[in-house]
Amino acid sequence: MSLQDTVSAERVHVAFFGMCNAGKSSLMNAVTAQDVSIVSPVPGTTTDPVKKAMELLPLGPVLLLDTPGLDDTGNLGALRVNRSAKILAVTDIAVLVVDAEKGFSGQDRAFLTELKERKIPGLVAFTKADRISDAVKEQRRREAGEDKAVFTSAVSREGIEAFKEALGSFAPLVKKEKVILADLVVPGSTVILVTPIDGSAPKGRLILPQQMTLRELLDYHYKALVCQPEELAETIALLKEPPAMVVTDSQAFAKVSRAVPESVPLTSFSILFARYKGNLKNYLNGAKALDGLKPGDRVLIAEGCTHHRQCEDIGTVKLPAMMEKHLGFRPDFTWVSGGDYPQDLKPYALVVHCGGCMLTEQEITRRAEASQRDGVPMLNYGMAIAYMNGILQRSLKAVGLTEE
Repeated sequence: MSLQDTVSAERVHVAFFGMCNAGKSSLMNAVTAQDVSIVSPVPGTTTDPVKKAMELLPLGPVLLLDTPGLDDTGNLGALRVNRSAKILAVTDIAVLVVDAEKGFSGQDRAFLTELKERKIPGLVAFTKADRISDAVKEQRRREAGEDKAVFTSAVSREGIEAFKEALGSFAPLVKKEKVILADLVVPGSTVILVTPIDGSAPKGRLILPQQMTLRELLDYHYKALVCQPEELAETIALLKEPPAMVVTDSQAFAKVSRAVPESVPLTSFSILFARYKGNLKNYLNGAKALDGLKPGDRVLIAEGCTHHRQCEDIGTVKLPAMMEKHLGFRPDFTWVSGGDYPQDLKPYALVVHCGGCMLTEQEITRRAEASQRDGVPMLNYGMAIAYMNGILQRSLKAVGLTEE
């Protein structure tokens, strides 16, 4: 992956929902001008979410997602509906696709109600508009009520451009100009990025938080120096003036903190991403709760991505070992990855989450909200490691926060 690519987690997620054979796949194919989804009159043809990345102005980079029908039946159908529910958790803009000939179903109505409860921007797309009269269209508009509605036809291409424009109208709601650290340091200054290359590092590339931070520094015309932990002292010594900030991989926090003068702001990629995703403050109680763990307490360690785990894997090996050493006992750990995240967190005393670079801000936020709902403290890897090394206060100060 090149630095120019926009990863899925940073794209606006537009998901198509609706009843079986409502025309979701046909609409997605019409929007992308490609046969992305299989189209068939057989109900339940879409068995798993189908994804397509594209540019859609003024939204910019988007990820379109076609989902199984809300009314899919049978044991497999129930699993498919559950997949659709998981997609809703990462959705920025939800498109309810309704067969214009049939009109709204009870499940369609319930879905619109759920969108309002979750405060997810929604749009109703009536399909097969070439088959209905103007009078029926007016009736469907009244049925849609206050919800945005557009009429489309994948056959005649009626309304496809209007549909794209309707999606674009959500740009002010879902497009947020955010930076990782460009607002924390003076323009033109030097930032050192400490990026260990160990057995668990991806071959031939930087991990995503490192890559995105480096790209931002280049975009904003900062001077970026990249080194490994053992090269840090020498790198700092080469500078005529101290760096404006040092950012490190959390695993090297202890070693790096000893090499960086107290006068130089120091933080981690993980903490920067907690701030970037909007949940840094929510994690503070989780850091304090770590010391309150008791033998037998269950701790959920969650990673947003799925990857081949190495012998020195941070989530399953290093972090649990650090916690065991810090606490003097080993909690009862449970691991989840990707979209496999528990709906009920009450069995756990603490959730320790990765930086979430492969998850959308919406997904991270909803996981944090679930933690608050169930009364279970939550923090991320970087904050946990900084806390156990006694440098959380310093790493938070670098991003303008305190533990208090």
